[in-house]
Amino acid sequence: MNTNRRLRALSASFRNVAMGIGLTLAWLAIPAAAVAQTATIYGTLGNFDVINDTGHDGHGFEIQLEGLTPADIYYTYSFQRYGAPQVTPYATGVYVRWASLYDYNTHQFTQSTVPHAPGTPFAGTCYMSGAGYDTSGCEHFGASLRANAVRTTYRWLIEDPQAPGTLMPVDPPSAIGAPVYYIVPAARPALPPVLVVEVEAPEPPDVPGRFGDAQWMRVFIQQLPREATLDELLTGNPAVPMDLTQLESDWQIIQQEPPSGGTGTRRRKRNQGNLDPTTRSVIRRIEMYNFTGSYDPITHEALCADLTCKTPSAGELGDFISAQMTAANVQADSVTVTRAGNGLVESADKFISCGSKCVSPYSAGTLVTLTARAGSGSVFAGWTGACTGPNTPCTVTANGHVDVTATFNAIPPTGGGGGGGGGGGGGATTTNPTLSVRLAGGKGVVTSAPAGIDCGKTCALSVASGTVVRLTATPDPGFSFVNWTGGCTGTATTCDLTVTASTTVQANFKK
Repeated sequence: MNTNRRLRALSASFRNVAMGIGLTLAWLAIPAAAVAQTATIYGTLGNFDVINDTGHDGHGFEIQLEGLTPADIYYTYSFQRYGAPQVTPYATGVYVRWASLYDYNTHQFTQSTVPHAPGTPFAGTCYMSGAGYDTSGCEHFGASLRANAVRTTYRWLIEDPQAPGTLMPVDPPSAIGAPVYYIVPAARPALPPVLVVEVEAPEPPDVPGRFGDAQWMRVFIQQLPREATLDELLTGNPAVPMDLTQLESDWQIIQQEPPSGGTGTRRRKRNQGNLDPTTRSVIRRIEMYNFTGSYDPITHEALCADLTCKTPSAGELGDFISAQMTAANVQADSVTVTRAGNGLVESADKFISCGSKCVSPYSAGTLVTLTARAGSGSVFAGWTGACTGPNTPCTVTANGHVDVTATFNAIPPTGGGGGGGGGGGGGATTTNPTLSVRLAGGKGVVTSAPAGIDCGKTCALSVASGTVVRLTATPDPGFSFVNWTGGCTGTATTCDLTVTASTTVQANFKK
């Protein structure tokens, strides 16, 4: 890329705002309270690795968030050489800036990110704990927001040659995927909602009316049944999809298009997928690479050798520029039924028939009527969770993820026939019921008295019918206990349960 373009500073007033501010970037997380009919996005997170490809020593980084205020930013990633950022509002948005301090005695910035050497890998070197960090020319940043920005722009900060000791942003901006998430309701009842992510081409055209510089982009994805946290969105963390089996979309060209002359397909890329009712986070890794192929000399449109720009040909795939690790924490509106014992639960709309189908998505606010039917040799003992008590049917409201447990008890045998004077009938044998524990939401352990359950490790215990078992929930450091569902209810960390039939208890934790 043209170094002169990279050195174009913004206005003098902009430079004045940048003076004295800690500015190093960390990609945003957008906890967008984006509620649709069948799911809610209640947090979006992102961390990214990015190389310094400006050709100059970097002394900071910024993210410009158009349409947001400082109140929209609730967490930032600070584990790199620049520490925590400062958040500075302007008329129509906000800057998140990390920056080196300046030593006025030596007339030097105290921290620097050297230029990245072209043609060299940077995986694993963007972190302070990694070998080669100081010479890698790579940094890692991250943040969390409460709303989607109208537009997101990433820039390195270098020393202003016209005003030593102050920092100026470099243009064109860094090529980093800035995802925006939203929910599309299901096409018809009982189908899951769709989570959509859109990524806008990061580099504007150098000349109005032309295409911007092009990048190759590919996206990896996985869904998790738990919340994701910003600090785990790191290259090499198992939560981040990087395997080719997790590829969501293979190579594609992303490039800003002029108002006329483009097709509209390069400027913005869209990926989407169904949300499973049990999914609590969708994590993507968005990788950007330089396009080093040919450009149209007039329009600056990327001209791929394969004519479709679906596979880089020889000489077209340049340096790895950035890796955006982004997550959307989501909550589908759904109902999940757990059975303890021999019986069936059906919903009036037939979307749940548990037995075989024990979970279904719903539109928010839907009233779902559940009917419990005991199996042969059993009797319905009652509901726990969102339904309580012994009566069936029961109606729940599908707001968020709703858990219901139906317990069925075996009817005790009437006993064997007696032979006169001491012959016993063949007595029926019984099987001790099992108490099972599940953990959800966060991290913690559940133990039992009498001993036998230590869940995470051992999560089931067989006991004689009628045994009273005390369960104790202990959250891990940094987490808290929320409540019990299933065979236990309430928010106390202990639960005393008389086990008369096989029962499942869920302990819910949160960060």
